[in-house]
Amino acid sequence: MRFEEVSPERVVMTMQVDARVHQPMGLLHGGASVVLAESAASTGANLHCAPGMVALGQEINANHIRGKRDGVLRAIAEPLHVGRTSQVWSILIRDEQERLVCVSRCTLAVVPTPND
Repeated sequence: MRFEEVSPERVVMTMQVDARVHQPMGLLHGGASVVLAESAASTGANLHCAPGMVALGQEINANHIRGKRDGVLRAIAEPLHVGRTSQVWSILIRDEQERLVCVSRCTLAVVPTPND
């Protein structure tokens, strides 16, 4: 995965689709799309956090619209809600032809940074 753009209002990431992220039928594994989605949302969400606070994934859902065997996916994550204790982000994942591959929504809890 690679960051293309990072700001508090928009995170863009890309991911190569190849055998490393295939399920047994040779298609993109849905879990790989979810990893891409949550990585983008979590990155953006943490840019909104005050010092001593962190945004942690609490819930994520994904609708897999189209299969993919190879190529590059592009995820665009944008905040729907940025609150004091929670955030909700929308993530759209598209292929090189701008066809929708996955729609995801991620809810993150904003909590004090955990102590080690």
